[in-house]
Amino acid sequence: MDRPWLACYEPNVPESIPYPNVPLYQLLNDAVSRFPQKDALSFFGKRTTYKALDLQINRFANALKGLGVKKGDRVAVMLPNVPQCVIAYYGALKLGALVVMTNPLYVDREIQVQMADSGAETIIALDFFYPRIASVLKKTPLKNIILTSIRDALPPLLSLLYPIKAKKEGQWIKVPNKPPVYNMTQLIKAATDDAPHTAVASSDLALLQYTGGTTGTPKGVMLSHSNLVANTLQCRYWMTSLVEGEEIFLAVVPFFHVYGMSTCMNLSIYLGSTLVLQPRFVTKDVLKAIKKTKATLFMGIQAMYVAINNFPSIQNYDLSSIKTCISGAGPLHVEVQRKFETITGGKLVEGYGLSEASPVTHCSPITGKRKPGSIGLAFPDTLAKIVDEETGKKSLEIGEIGELIVKGPQVMQGYWNKKNETADTLRDGWLYTGDMAKMDEEGYFFIVDRKKDMIKTKGENVYPRDVEEVLFEHPKVLDAVVVGLPDHFAGEIIKAYIVLKEGESTTEDEMLAFCTERLAKFKVPKQVEFRKELPKTIIGKILRRVLLDEEMKKTKGTS
Repeated sequence: MDRPWLACYEPNVPESIPYPNVPLYQLLNDAVSRFPQKDALSFFGKRTTYKALDLQINRFANALKGLGVKKGDRVAVMLPNVPQCVIAYYGALKLGALVVMTNPLYVDREIQVQMADSGAETIIALDFFYPRIASVLKKTPLKNIILTSIRDALPPLLSLLYPIKAKKEGQWIKVPNKPPVYNMTQLIKAATDDAPHTAVASSDLALLQYTGGTTGTPKGVMLSHSNLVANTLQCRYWMTSLVEGEEIFLAVVPFFHVYGMSTCMNLSIYLGSTLVLQPRFVTKDVLKAIKKTKATLFMGIQAMYVAINNFPSIQNYDLSSIKTCISGAGPLHVEVQRKFETITGGKLVEGYGLSEASPVTHCSPITGKRKPGSIGLAFPDTLAKIVDEETGKKSLEIGEIGELIVKGPQVMQGYWNKKNETADTLRDGWLYTGDMAKMDEEGYFFIVDRKKDMIKTKGENVYPRDVEEVLFEHPKVLDAVVVGLPDHFAGEIIKAYIVLKEGESTTEDEMLAFCTERLAKFKVPKQVEFRKELPKTIIGKILRRVLLDEEMKKTKGTS
């Protein structure tokens, strides 16, 4: 097929890449060989070299083995961006286990669903997540709960002060230290140093990355070692200015999202770079970290760049070390891009991907031609085209709007235990993204509409069905629907429209409190509107578009 985008590649970006036939952790092994004394991790001033990191990873892998974890088992990692997350991730992979990245914001019910679906028998989590895990333990296959503390990764002085901060924030709890609960630090200290000798092929599965897709039903995206290796190398070859052993990644985009995992953690390890870990995005902390560490790369989402652009004393922070930034998980507005580049002097471009593609398939050229509103060009070895939405078989002409489909070495193996959904999404090797898009004559792609009904808020995917199911659990609710309203900072905010049962009354605060108890914070609606009825088609399907159009008219009327 024609690939017009190749003519727009920057110099030194190859059309095709020679991918090594190795498991993902071999990229770590190679970095350890090349840069043993180079800092691999930096966490609030505490540094860990590649040699020391590899030793901890090997020890943890052996500890897992001692607990009965073997090749093919699922190991859940429920951690923010802390050193233990990197150790747990690569340690599990070295045993040939499948990592199940679990969002630390998940509430009890969501943890239960993911553990039950994946069949994970081991979970690694922060100690103050324990009550949520314990509350659903009997309803899951979990046999081993390995707990760790942020305190364990801090430099000495901060470690001493940590309990005061944790108690103040309600994050200091006592947890049991007997089976099935284990202390991660103690396990590592007691384990042997030798690297595990498990035979792991590049074709073996490495990761179950959960996504709701377009239906809202949790699905485990099966990504192989070769999928993740391929996307790591594709990202590396796209950014031609990167220098092995010299880059410093500001790692604040969460590793439990495949975006942060691939473009930040895996890429940094492959390059022998330093990961400056930030457990959560706090604008001032991020600015201080960039200034202090001279970070050169910063993967993020638009909301992060907006926060930096509008920080009151931004002029007090030297951000000139920044060379390259990628914005993912939603559109990047031109004015945000321009202002950030003016402040830092670096480059900020938009990329596109999805969990089912490890995740990146497209990116705008770093220094080459840009087009406002475009997600850029297809990656090396990646085919992309626009097909008709109805059948998915007819290729559309330049400029015509249809569904974006992609094919490449980064595309998933399928959905975990979901043959029908796999067959619907993967057809003849093509991944059907569910996103409506168009391509211009030079091969630049433009997303016209995000996945049907899905809401993107601060980089998080929220599937209306998840929220609506909770709303329908409320005894006073007759009907309900949620939509995503455009928001300059968050991308979208969630608004719920509710019809109460006859004779019932309630308040917005009551409904939000009900949701807060049952949903992760990012899924809780920001607004609630009570209505007598919801707009529907003749067959009873709720018309979300009508509600969104009404909101757009309100916005125009008040502007």
